[in-house]
Amino acid sequence: MELANNLDNNLLTSSNVTLEEQKGFLDSTLGKVINTGLDAGIRFLLPDLIEEQVIDVKDAIINNGFKAGVEEAITSAVDMGKSVIGIFTGKFENITQAENAVKSGGIIDGISDALDYALNLCSKFGKIPNAICSVIKGGKDAILDTISNNIEDEFKNQVSSIEKINSYIKSWKNSYNNKDLDGMEKEYEKLERELEKTLPLENTIKEARNIENIHILIKNKGDFNLSNDELELAKKLII
Repeated sequence: MELANNLDNNLLTSSNVTLEEQKGFLDSTLGKVINTGLDAGIRFLLPDLIEEQVIDVKDAIINNGFKAGVEEAITSAVDMGKSVIGIFTGKFENITQAENAVKSGGIIDGISDALDYALNLCSKFGKIPNAICSVIKGGKDAILDTISNNIEDEFKNQVSSIEKINSYIKSWKNSYNNKDLDGMEKEYEKLERELEKTLPLENTIKEARNIENIHILIKNKGDFNLSNDELELAKKLII
């Protein structure tokens, strides 16, 4: 299997995944969704484990191939011609593209393969007791179902979040046209809060970041008379 071969070449020991990389995975939007499903599955399958033991088991799985395997599965599922690392670190043009990558690209199958690989590696290197690995393998379908349901729910949340962002952008523009700085500030604050919850979608993020830059320019300058050069600069500052 290509996934297993690639992981064998790159993940001979758990030291290849740094704490910073692990934190980045867990803190990403869908990383949290998958992490929650994995956590819930372990707790369900191993109810006698204490909190610290659950964390140790989950961290061992993530550090021994699970993270890399999921990211590789996502990368291979991205639309043809779209060169990104994946949902965790990459940018999609819109929510539909991201959703298709998950639903149609075999992401759940990739998560399943990654979990098998991680458990085998954990067992081989003694990171998790064999008995625990066997229980998790036997109940893997329950974990995958939880992750799949969590992803479905998250996409519903993302659609709602995008709708809110578009509404805030429209309201901000109206306040901008009316030179209403208080109204702009109110919508800007709501926009900032919502962006923290949203996948890095290129079309949405570009417009939102442009508004952020213009908003800051107006506040720093103290008036609405922005030159064409300043407006162009606001676009160029988008990362």
